[in-house]
Order: sequence, then C-alpha cells, then structure tokens
Amino acid sequence: MFKVIKESLGIKKKRTKKIIYLLKKEYPDAKCSLNFRNPLELMIATILSAQCTDVRVNIVTQSLFKKYRKAEDCANVSQKELEEDIKSTGFFRNKTKSIRLACQKMVEKFNGKVPRTMEDLLYLNGIGRKTANVILGNAYGIPSGIAVDTHVTRISKRLGLSYSKTAEKIEQDLMQLVPKSDWILFPHLIIFHGRKICQARNPKCEKCVLNKICPSSLV
Repeated sequence: MFKVIKESLGIKKKRTKKIIYLLKKEYPDAKCSLNFRNPLELMIATILSAQCTDVRVNIVTQSLFKKYRKAEDCANVSQKELEEDIKSTGFFRNKTKSIRLACQKMVEKFNGKVPRTMEDLLYLNGIGRKTANVILGNAYGIPSGIAVDTHVTRISKRLGLSYSKTAEKIEQDLMQLVPKSDWILFPHLIIFHGRKICQARNPKCEKCVLNKICPSSLV
C-alpha cells in the first residue's frame, strides 16, 4: 500500500529531513536491536537475524557468545556442532556454513579480525551490503551506506522516498536524500517505526507522527 508521488529532489530532501527530525523525537533511543560487544559478535548476530527476529537471535547469542569468543573458535568448530547451537534461528545449515567460512577467511586473510571496509566485508561468506553496512556503522561508526531491510523497503515506498525494487537501488535512492550524518541511525529509526506504527498489514496511520507528510497516510 503506497501512493506514487512526483517531487523534485530538493523538495524530497526537505521532506526527508522533516521525517528524520520527527522520528528522532519519537524514538530517541533508537539503536541496533541486536546485542553485541564487539564487531565479531555483531557480524554473527546479523547473519543469524536473516528470517529470524532480533529477540530470538539475542536469546541464542546469550550463550553462543560465551562459547565462541574469537573468529578462530567459529572457524574450527564442526558444522554439526554449530548447527545445534544456532538451530532455533532457522535456516541453520546455511547460517552455520556462512559463519564458519567467513571466520575461516578472517583468520586466513585478516588476522582473525572483522574487516573495516565494504570491499573486504563483501569478500566474506554470508555478508551482503546490508550486513556490511550494519557492521561498519554499528561496530565501527563508519557511514558506508544505508542498511536496507524489509522495514526500510516497505516504509521508504510508503513515504515516497524510493519506489525501486531492489535493496541496492533503494539504498542508492536513500543515500541521495538522507544526510550522511544520519546514514547509520536512519534504518534504526525506520525499524522502530515499522515495528510500532507502520506495520505491514495494519499501519496505525491515526497514531503516526508522519501522517501529515506521508503520501500513503490513511488519515
């Protein structure tokens, strides 16, 4: 559910700034919902979060991160053992393979450290642009781009910020509109808003702080 509107880039930028301003006031505590203490934990948690709730991931990683503290630990564990440890997150076979292979490459090429560049992160198994943006932004404070998940995809269309069909193109559209200083925070604001108000099936437009500037508002 969204309405296509035509705006100049300048007008759309001004509206985007207003959206960010209002969401910052509404969600002053918006941040990454995954629990982590270092870049490796965030990388693993982000891989596990695919097709799984952050709540479930945080439950699993509570014990997982006590067992696997270094990249070498994940690189050397057997496929079967790690599968059992992360089974409840779903798609556990592929996730296990990605984590093990990514950590093996980190040990071989990056001295067991999570890389700090987009190019190097994309070299690792299981890491796409979204995951790389999450790691660089939230673990290292590097605004490499804008992480685009299902919430960002849905709400960007409803707000008339991007009508593109791929995450990569949506990211490019948003990077033209969102000030670089907000690239890291923007997805968290949208995710908080998507979970509380702008839900997929029944958006609560009457309670939305953006309803006066949202082209898809039902109010």
